[in-house]
Amino acid sequence: MCDMDSSVISGQTDYSIYRGVIGDLLSGKEQLPSLPAITFEIRNAMGQQNLSMIELSRLLAKDPALSAVLLKYASSPLVGTPTPPQNLLDVIRLLGMNQVERITMVHSVKSLFSVHSVKHKRLFMEAWRRLALKASLSTYIAKHMHFKNVLPDNVLMAALLSEVGTLAVLSAFKSSEETPDIPAYVALCREYAKSLGVITLKQWQVDEQYLKVVQEIGNWKGESPGPANLSDLINLGLYHSLKLTHTKTDLPPIQELTAYQKLEEPENSVVAGGLTFVMTNVQEIKMVAKSLF
Repeated sequence: MCDMDSSVISGQTDYSIYRGVIGDLLSGKEQLPSLPAITFEIRNAMGQQNLSMIELSRLLAKDPALSAVLLKYASSPLVGTPTPPQNLLDVIRLLGMNQVERITMVHSVKSLFSVHSVKHKRLFMEAWRRLALKASLSTYIAKHMHFKNVLPDNVLMAALLSEVGTLAVLSAFKSSEETPDIPAYVALCREYAKSLGVITLKQWQVDEQYLKVVQEIGNWKGESPGPANLSDLINLGLYHSLKLTHTKTDLPPIQELTAYQKLEEPENSVVAGGLTFVMTNVQEIKMVAKSLF
């Protein structure tokens, strides 16, 4: 999930201290991040069959920051509406209730991880920048490919939740005097992010499909029978984000990826080590990443 060369930290004695801090999270001595009460309130309301758009808009308005995020997202190039929404009711009509719920989760997760120092902020911004690019790439690929087994609205949520473990690693140091540098943080993510991600998502009671994505993220050549699925799509997004940011130099050729081998012509065309339709639209994808987050 975090993918940079971690060899530079192999000799650092501080690493054992960092592992101890993460161990406290895994053992329950420290509390894992919990979703805000308003998020659960919105999710519970969404579970009611008779919830009206007006009622949902009033509930969303309780959180001004969330309201601003929803308006920004609905006006972004990713949605591409000719007439930007003017209020929350417009947003709900445009996006639909299910997508509003997913954007609410995006905002809630970001708001969980408060910044406690300059070094802490630097790590958070790096993690969030990488997450935003992966989410934008995954969403772009989904819109282009039209996978039969993947609902496009689920992609943004899956891309976000697949990185919850890396953010949980960061949250372990919110009350610690010692905050790891980027190489140490990356190594900790490699060692603990999947475990922390699965534990956190189970605590949040998210759908099983998102847990599966976390478990399969970065598994380039794993067995995955059947047509392309949500995990395949997120892995394609992750692969291209690593390719574009040059953060991992030992990536296998894209043709060796299980996800790639499920693609058909002309979508499987490759240029510069990535899918042609992705590599030729990088600037548009990066613009969407900025508007998303």
